[in-house]
Amino acid sequence: MTFLRALFKRKSVWFILIGIAVFVYINNSSLLTKRSGQPLLLAHRGVAQTFNIKGLQNETCTAERIYKPEHSFLENTIPSMKQAFKDGADIVELDVHITKDNQFAVFHDWTLDCRTNGTGVTRDYTMAELKKLDIGYGYTADGGKTHPFRGKGVNLMPSLDEVMKYFPHQSFLIHVKSNDPEEGKKLAKYLSQLSRERLKTITVYGGDEPIDSLKKAMPHLKVMSKATMKSCLIPYIATGWTGYVPKACENTELHIPEKIGPFLWGWPNRFLNRMDRINTRTVIVGGNGSEFSTGFDSAKDIKRLPDNYSGGIWTNRIDRLGPYYKKK
Repeated sequence: MTFLRALFKRKSVWFILIGIAVFVYINNSSLLTKRSGQPLLLAHRGVAQTFNIKGLQNETCTAERIYKPEHSFLENTIPSMKQAFKDGADIVELDVHITKDNQFAVFHDWTLDCRTNGTGVTRDYTMAELKKLDIGYGYTADGGKTHPFRGKGVNLMPSLDEVMKYFPHQSFLIHVKSNDPEEGKKLAKYLSQLSRERLKTITVYGGDEPIDSLKKAMPHLKVMSKATMKSCLIPYIATGWTGYVPKACENTELHIPEKIGPFLWGWPNRFLNRMDRINTRTVIVGGNGSEFSTGFDSAKDIKRLPDNYSGGIWTNRIDRLGPYYKKK
């Protein structure tokens, strides 16, 4: 009798474990979840000159290592953004820095020395002074022998206000390049002047401190930082097998490295659906998250995506990727 009881208990445990395993599988399998539609294409810096990313450091001047130009566009400019949307971008990513007169200059680098004929940092100049610089000055594809864009970038650095007015309906991902909380407050002051409908097309990401201060000032604005990513994904990894999505994941953006995605509960379709329901956008980026701005930049890269993937895609070559999806 004791043996039978022990056997029954052992079988009960196994039934429970099998039941849990079946529940976890069914609750997280993308095979049983349908999604439709094309992916959301996020154009990094608009249409930009690409460069060799091997051995890049934070201080590396990328303008001095571009590939042979295939087009005439310079990153973070209105012509570049206009072409990106024409090529099929759903969202354009741009970089901002505060200026001496408290405007936001759309420009990638912290210093001006790399790609312009100026020196120092953007916040030491007014927006009018920055416009006088040649932002194409430093680009070279042959180690400095020639400079194909020198003299062609004067008056091309836009302010954030100019971009918002030129593209009143398009979607943007604004990158705050500093970790200054005051910059987050100043950006909140500017963005608060925009309509509620306009703000639905704006997402801001950047350092933990400016994003935190921005979020406190504008709690309904969609934002992202390393801190918001961690506060969402760490508890999700612990509880997501149940289908529960932590409140910290709501109304934000997640950039998921392609090698990390498969370890998230429900990846890709159920995960994407769960995030869609809480107004959170999921964008897949290349590699494991440690590489510099790695994206999906060709038809060959697209083959690495899950079948029928319909979330966001980070790309440095919207001029290639947009036409690819238009043909499908």
